[in-house]
Amino acid sequence: MRAVIAEDLALLRDGLVRLLTAHDFDVVEAVEDGPSVLGALIGHRPDVAVIDVRLPPTFTNEGLLAAIEARRQVPGLPILVLSQYVEPLYARELLSDGAGGVGYLLKDRVMDVGQFVGAVRQVAAGGTVMDPEVVSRLLAKRVRDEPLGRLTTREREVLALMAEGRSNAAVASNMVVSEKAISKHIANIFVKLDLAPSDDDNRRVMAVLAYLNS
Repeated sequence: MRAVIAEDLALLRDGLVRLLTAHDFDVVEAVEDGPSVLGALIGHRPDVAVIDVRLPPTFTNEGLLAAIEARRQVPGLPILVLSQYVEPLYARELLSDGAGGVGYLLKDRVMDVGQFVGAVRQVAAGGTVMDPEVVSRLLAKRVRDEPLGRLTTREREVLALMAEGRSNAAVASNMVVSEKAISKHIANIFVKLDLAPSDDDNRRVMAVLAYLNS
């Protein structure tokens, strides 16, 4: 699986290269600044990219902008962005095209190797991964907003776990209930968020967008 990395801190960049290489990824390029990111993404069209939101020269949102532009030119290009802080606006912008193959994690998550590598693989497979801290803050802030206000407490818990990129089975295991019960909760969420029947994976992405954009 071919990967591109964009990170300005040399130690973290080298660490990411070593980590992914050790887990059978082929890191085709590792860049350190904003101007290099888009060229690397379009040039290689990797199976997945891991990109820091803030890169030189301005350390604002170069990485994010490059990721959004790359996905505009190559729809569905799998990208996992890393951020030092919880920045919901960046998460919303990344997910704005409504497609899968995206992720937003805090850099601290890299320390949990299993979780991080799992997130990279999930994004590469077309899934959506949201950092639990971002999810909890967004849900806490917008719980009274429509259409989220229609959801029960249990349904909001399910939505939070869905937004982290967990499968129905993983959500059921976390909540210690049956997978059938989770499927029922998710069906109710789709109805209450006015998400018309379509591909289930896409509706999961749209459910996340529903509260990011509410």
